[in-house]
Amino acid sequence: MTSLFDLSGKVAVITGSSRGIGRAIAEQMAVQGARVVISSRKQDACDAVAAEINAAHGAGTATAIAASISSKPALEELVARTRGEVGEVDIVVCNAASNPHYGPMSTITDEAFRKVLDNNVLSNHWLIQMVLPGMIERKDGAIIVVSSIGGLRGSESIGTYCISKAADMQLVRNLAVEVGRHNVRANCIAPGLIKTDMARALWDNPENMERYNTSHPMRRIGEPIELAGAAVFLASKAGSYVNGQTIVVDGGSTI
Repeated sequence: MTSLFDLSGKVAVITGSSRGIGRAIAEQMAVQGARVVISSRKQDACDAVAAEINAAHGAGTATAIAASISSKPALEELVARTRGEVGEVDIVVCNAASNPHYGPMSTITDEAFRKVLDNNVLSNHWLIQMVLPGMIERKDGAIIVVSSIGGLRGSESIGTYCISKAADMQLVRNLAVEVGRHNVRANCIAPGLIKTDMARALWDNPENMERYNTSHPMRRIGEPIELAGAAVFLASKAGSYVNGQTIVVDGGSTI
């Protein structure tokens, strides 16, 4: 019998996949048989990750295509090259994001505010709309947006980021309504504090970590690979009737 989590024959594009959560998702989708497109801003970083995946799972499993999520033409090229070099996109994981500001919203510049919304919401909309026509035509597709538990609550330090992540949750809800009839599913994963470079300012502080590890239900922060299972679930037959949802993966932080 074929595993419910099998992704053989599927093509997955994962943004921000040269490190952290995105890399873990790409690696685990490759384990399940998907051909994965590794994408981030720097081609050499993408090449390195693709080479490791290909060494482990065979040539052609991973393809490296650099693209900046802030550039619509770059995303268009990412999709065009994926179709030409790998195949039609069955799974898209919008993982790349930015947070250039730490502090109250009263201190954020207009430029930084716009950058957060553009990179964390608008770029996701762009990429999803680029791959949707093919998914609709084939009556099959999985859209996964990596949001954050920040979208479920307020913050004194990353408020604008939280706003953008709440918008991502609504983005997938609306997509579910619009394209669910075509057997295309759209869902969010909402990580808690995960040990990634992007979240370094939150975890690379002994006092913060002591306080966090004392109060957190599991007494620790998460690791990138602990997000990958949720992504594989949502991309596979195992998650074929999950649509418009936000799956919280935070070890119990929000409870």
